[in-house]
Amino acid sequence: MILLLISISKSFGENLSNLNTKGGIITLMYHRFDENKYPSTNIKTEIFKEHIKEINNSEIDFISFVKFQKLLETGIDKNYLLLTIDDAFSSFYLNAWPILKSKKIPFILFVSTREIGNYGYMNWEQINEVKDSNLATIGNHSHSHDYLIDWQNDKIKSDLNESIKIFKNKIGHSPKVFSYPFGEYSSDLKKIVLDLKFKFAFGQHSGVIDITKKFLELPRFPINEKYGDLKRFKSILKTLPFPYEKITPENRYIQNTENPPNVKIKFYEDLINIKNINCYSNEGNVWKKSEIKFLNENEVEILLKEKFRSERGRINCSLWEEGNKWRWLGIQYVIAEY
Repeated sequence: MILLLISISKSFGENLSNLNTKGGIITLMYHRFDENKYPSTNIKTEIFKEHIKEINNSEIDFISFVKFQKLLETGIDKNYLLLTIDDAFSSFYLNAWPILKSKKIPFILFVSTREIGNYGYMNWEQINEVKDSNLATIGNHSHSHDYLIDWQNDKIKSDLNESIKIFKNKIGHSPKVFSYPFGEYSSDLKKIVLDLKFKFAFGQHSGVIDITKKFLELPRFPINEKYGDLKRFKSILKTLPFPYEKITPENRYIQNTENPPNVKIKFYEDLINIKNINCYSNEGNVWKKSEIKFLNENEVEILLKEKFRSERGRINCSLWEEGNKWRWLGIQYVIAEY
């Protein structure tokens, strides 16, 4: 069953004939707009407008979810931009939706069904208005938006099945695209998502999507007040995909006895010269440059010397390319005990 999960959740990356290493899908994740008391999930609307302006100036095309799927089938010839919004806060509807509607910018709106209609969230009438505009694809963000990764499998299934039932009742269908709450996933959670017929699932680890990425662990760049300044945003628009064949440990939910994990990244042979790769991690709860060991020309081991001492262990690897661009690869582990 594990082998089945790997093959189905893998994209078309086993056939590299359609792979253009100079092009990928940059996916951005937003939450709140002008809710200044939540800086970790908020962006000021005026800054959001600047982001859109920078995207247009860079001549990167916004794409719909339909176009996203097509590119993964046919190959990606250049950089594209996929916009995603999590949680369906009312501040999105009030402050960002009018901008996207006026500029006809497509996006995915990920909805947690339990909260809809509550204070601070959109209601179903608003969600259907957005859906019927033909700009938005509605995505599933679970029912409860809880830390699903810590739950027993039966409880996770019950939560997701509840959301599926509500979506069918409220918008007429069950979305086939999923966003993990808090970007957290494990091998078990991916298996449940697969069994429930979701075709794509997004996390919150940074990186650019290409056809080698697994469909059930797609990366996004989180954007908020801290990580949404224009200098950083411009650098995101210059990122390129970092194709890899395999990352171990594959399960992103690690126990105390596995902390720090023995992280290895295997790249495709003769695809990218990785000799100048740099990686940083938050081991010991302090961001620092990690020591790297080359196992061969296409595989590296990241030598973590301290345990991850927070809920999420993060590793970011980059590789400079000509034209002042960077390949970017983010990895996120969830620590069961820390």
